[in-house]
Amino acid sequence: MNRQFRSFGVIMLMLLLLCVPGFLWRSQQRAHVQAAYRSQMAPVFLVPGSSATQNRFNDLVGELNRETPHQHSLLRVEVMTDGALKYSGSIRANDRQPIVVVGFENHHDGYETIQKQAKWFTTAFRALQQTYHFNHFSAMGHSNGGLVLTLFLENDLVKTQAHADRLMTIASPFNLEEQDQSVDTPLFKQLSNGRKRLPKALTVYSIAGSEGYSGDGIVPFDSVNRGKLIFQGQVKSFTQMTVTGANANHADLPENQQIVALIRQDLLA
Repeated sequence: MNRQFRSFGVIMLMLLLLCVPGFLWRSQQRAHVQAAYRSQMAPVFLVPGSSATQNRFNDLVGELNRETPHQHSLLRVEVMTDGALKYSGSIRANDRQPIVVVGFENHHDGYETIQKQAKWFTTAFRALQQTYHFNHFSAMGHSNGGLVLTLFLENDLVKTQAHADRLMTIASPFNLEEQDQSVDTPLFKQLSNGRKRLPKALTVYSIAGSEGYSGDGIVPFDSVNRGKLIFQGQVKSFTQMTVTGANANHADLPENQQIVALIRQDLLA
């Protein structure tokens, strides 16, 4: 009996060992499918700069919807300082590429505020993800909004298990308003140190405005130009462009017709 029992145990052990590769393969296949799956909805997030609210891009969205074959819903979210969310607008049923503007109750300027806004953006993003069940997206940030999005991509995107497709930054001061090109601000150092955590499949467009040779009237050109030191070599593609001419000053850039065309072409394509 003992010999028969041992033989039976050996057979069962061998069967279990033979099954292990199958279990591992199924687990790997499941992980691969989950990683490759893209939800039908892929929202486009817009984040305004300092002193601007969640209504900052109303005119821009209206302009985009006049020229695109498919109308994009507009949902505006204001993140309060306690993390509560206030909504206005809505996402239309079956809209695969709605526009979501995330603004902040505290929309002041400053390094510490930008840090807080990046965390508040994460709060809004995760709440929207739970409601609308998307797992990939694109985003545009004007001025400090581009910094908020970059911090999110470096520090919190991995927690959401979402895929970032495209990022456009418009006049984003990666070295803040520092005029001395030999000085690295704490923010630039932070962004530079975290650049290896950027998503490798991300496509990035960085746009600078130019009223003259030094910048757009508020942000020094060198500060925008430093985006290449953060993104180049870390993401799939990085393109930097400079817009000149009418409406090339800092505040008017989101409504600049050249930039509107770039948003339509590169974010809403």
